[in-house]
Amino acid sequence: MPSDDASDLEWLLFSQAGVISWRQAVDQLGPGRVRHLVASGRWRRLCRGVLVTVTGQLTPQQQTWAALLAAGTGAVLAGLAAARVDGLRRVRTRRQDAIDILIPAQRRAVDLRGRMPPEMPPVVVRRTRHLSRRDLLDRPWRTPVARSLVDAAGWAGTDTEARTILAAGCQQRLVSPSDLLTEVAGRPRVGRRALIRQTAHDLAGGPEALSEIDLARLCRRFGLPAPKHQQRRVERSGRVRYIDAYWPQWGLQVEVDGAHHMDVTQWEADMRRQNDIWLAGDRILRFTAFQVRHCPAEVAEQIRRALTAAGWCA
Repeated sequence: MPSDDASDLEWLLFSQAGVISWRQAVDQLGPGRVRHLVASGRWRRLCRGVLVTVTGQLTPQQQTWAALLAAGTGAVLAGLAAARVDGLRRVRTRRQDAIDILIPAQRRAVDLRGRMPPEMPPVVVRRTRHLSRRDLLDRPWRTPVARSLVDAAGWAGTDTEARTILAAGCQQRLVSPSDLLTEVAGRPRVGRRALIRQTAHDLAGGPEALSEIDLARLCRRFGLPAPKHQQRRVERSGRVRYIDAYWPQWGLQVEVDGAHHMDVTQWEADMRRQNDIWLAGDRILRFTAFQVRHCPAEVAEQIRRALTAAGWCA
């Protein structure tokens, strides 16, 4: 971090991760000095109008600033790139490295393909009529988290990726389902609007992992009673856990296992927990996320049989 008596240029470079536009540099140093810094190799030109003042491979933060500055006046970070600035983690999509940029609709369309250096990920610039500076976050300029996630879901390659993005945002406590619904309500032309609304309603019902959302939809599809999600349960050890799906009236619990449950240590812990549940009087069924998503009829039949055995009448 620069010292308290650092120059305006030092603070600007610090806040922009060492990336600066030609116009910003000239305003600070004058054109002659900027040309000298580039010619001497102390600074280098990334693309037209954008300079980098540090050596080495670009960091994700520097790539973000390069994309914003290359897109020009009024450009703001959007989609997954903006959500990651605000803390979104562990979301993998087919276009996860792309940097999405929004510009005001009154500006001419900007195509940065072929203008950015090979070390940069794809940069996609879109025009929008819904872009008010008072609603944006600063340094870097970016859309608020709810809009970032809704946009990312609309731009995702598949419906599954879209739902994964929304579920991750809520699971990581970056937004609430009501935030997503509010955002969609004010944007009638947003991509995948119906899917985003349905997913937000599913998330509002309790499930936070994508597999749990799939389970909730499975129950509706096959006429099963709706379970309660993320119910708090205190184990004998005193540890608090949350049940993926629970039918308290019939004493049935369902756990949806992700990949981490295949770890030996986790597997043994799951068996102990399952035994405790049975000893306490509840039934428990366990399915993989793959089964819930790709073998729904089989999963529904087993849940139906367990509920019926416990006294449920369809």
